[in-house]
Amino acid sequence: MLIGYARVSTDDQNLDMQVEALKKAGVSEDHIFTDKVSGAATKRDGLAGALRAVQEGDVLVVWSLDRLARSLKQLIDIMDFLDRSKIGFRAVTGAIDTTTAGGRLIIHVFGAVAEFERALIRERTRAGVAAAKARGVRVGRKLEATPEKIERAKGLIRGGMAFRAAAKEVGLAVSTLYRDIPGGASSLLDEENDVDIPADR
Repeated sequence: MLIGYARVSTDDQNLDMQVEALKKAGVSEDHIFTDKVSGAATKRDGLAGALRAVQEGDVLVVWSLDRLARSLKQLIDIMDFLDRSKIGFRAVTGAIDTTTAGGRLIIHVFGAVAEFERALIRERTRAGVAAAKARGVRVGRKLEATPEKIERAKGLIRGGMAFRAAAKEVGLAVSTLYRDIPGGASSLLDEENDVDIPADR
């Protein structure tokens, strides 16, 4: 059985052209599901209905790939579902038909491209983390600044330890310690040098 799916992005757009193309491709009108939503929308009742309707041995037919999905990942996810369920896929434009060897090859290429894209993202992430570490930026979970750690750091700084060294000693990022001691080491030393001067008599 052929199950059709058509989508337009807004209520102002017309589904007629896609529906007619699906009917010419052999899809019965009562087996055509439609949506009037953006492809990026997470909730598409028409697509959900079409995917529930197709059974093993059926073929899902769309006007074009961009009517089905708006990202490569989304497309691959749907194709994986269809492949696992032994359901064919056909795009009226683009000459993609997974019931043929050529169509299956195209989908495998899409999958390889998607995996390549994921690998590039992982590589860029690792490179970014390495570069941040090289600049001295702390990467990962933020260290919690407890009152005990702050007071201990203050004591170390008043005792002559450098601000950065004190932060490391108590297990805090320098930026975290600066938030609790805005003026840095000098502000703590100023506190010690403050003299309680009586008001003028």
